[in-house]
Amino acid sequence: MTRINAHFHSLISTVRQLRSDQGCPWDRKQTTASLKKHLVEEFDEIIAAIDHDDPENLCEELGDFLYLIVMIGEINREKETFTIEEVVETVNQKLIRRHPHVFSSKKDLDEKELRRQWNAIKKKEKDLKNIS
Repeated sequence: MTRINAHFHSLISTVRQLRSDQGCPWDRKQTTASLKKHLVEEFDEIIAAIDHDDPENLCEELGDFLYLIVMIGEINREKETFTIEEVVETVNQKLIRRHPHVFSSKKDLDEKELRRQWNAIKKKEKDLKNIS
């Protein structure tokens, strides 16, 4: 297991322990809906760290945001709707699909062409979802 995998799995394990019967009462009672305000607060803190060009604080705030993402993933795993692993795989596959100029065709595109390509792929994905 790579270091990033080990750290990520350790974070998931920590969140699971926090939500367990022997864990933290605050973490156990959280729901996806109850975490919305915290997502907004942490996102605002990320923006502030960027605006203040404060990489140390940015690192900390990104970690806080990641904790909330993992927490929401864990809540949904418990409800058997999806897992954090599915979240990671879904975004990875989306990035690969939406960047064919990097992962398949290897074409050099200017920013306007990239935006047009991205929007066309996104529309195709949405249309396919609507058909299903």
